[in-house]
Amino acid sequence: MAPRSRRVTSADVARDAGVSRATVSFVLNNTAHQKITDATRQRVLAAAAKLGYAPSPAARTLRYGRSDVVLGLLPDWPLGHAVGNLIQELTLAFAKRNLTFVVHSSVRGARSLSDIWKALTPAAVLAFEPFTDSDAAAMRSAGIEVIVALYDSSGLGAEASITSANAIGAAQARHLAASHRRLGYVYPDDERVAVFARPRLDGVRSVCAELGLPEPDVRTIPLTPDAAASTIRTWLAADPPVTGICAFNDEFAMTVLAGLRKLGLEAPRDMAVIGVDDSPAAALACPPLTTVVEDLPAVAELYADTVMRALDGPEASASPVEPRIRLEVRESA
Repeated sequence: MAPRSRRVTSADVARDAGVSRATVSFVLNNTAHQKITDATRQRVLAAAAKLGYAPSPAARTLRYGRSDVVLGLLPDWPLGHAVGNLIQELTLAFAKRNLTFVVHSSVRGARSLSDIWKALTPAAVLAFEPFTDSDAAAMRSAGIEVIVALYDSSGLGAEASITSANAIGAAQARHLAASHRRLGYVYPDDERVAVFARPRLDGVRSVCAELGLPEPDVRTIPLTPDAAASTIRTWLAADPPVTGICAFNDEFAMTVLAGLRKLGLEAPRDMAVIGVDDSPAAALACPPLTTVVEDLPAVAELYADTVMRALDGPEASASPVEPRIRLEVRESA
């Protein structure tokens, strides 16, 4: 059996760079108010890179009183375009704050939450659905800051604000209501995404009530052209006909477009359709799809600031970011 390789230490870096271990610590930890020349700093960094030095997680935890890991608990969601982009943006936002974002999916058969946080000992947990009271209490007793970010009655997505899904549905409805007197809503046939779909539908309903339009005609449609065509027939046969469609996301919006083509109909002439997420295929749809675009980098900054305030206090973020949404208007609506 090959001998186990020895971990490179700060003492190894100090010997290679010809400096003291204290100097290595000051350079690698970017310690302020130390009189270290740029040449020495570059020599230490070069030695650390050459030797493959990585600071000990345990030592870092002792130094700062916490680890640098933020555990992201992802529910059993389909990992589509929007969720994938959000994870990437969160990874970048936490990296800017010298924190490491680690994602765990709660897909069926995965390890339990307690197994995960005990193995990682994170500084904070960023969850996208509520914890049980017992899980939250256990983590807090272990010194972990517990944060619930999305779609919880106490989370960041709870209010009908610009950061919530309600605003997405409202934007869809306002755009269509300018030229359509009755709206429909395509509700997904996957209950795993109901946490997004319900508030988006609430936003559509709110705008319809505000503008004096009928209640939106809500239909659950699987991702097949035949199912969409059947629903389209029902919508157009209604009195008055449903001619403006808010879809849960771009995939369901493009299913409606496929259903229209199957019936020999066109958007927006016979029915206007608007999606959500601005997925790569949206601009390539036939016709190109109008869609609601979320400011995911700003959303990620908001969540990262929330974590930093929990860790370091309110002074951790001096300039809060306000995420916004916008419409990418194309030919479908």
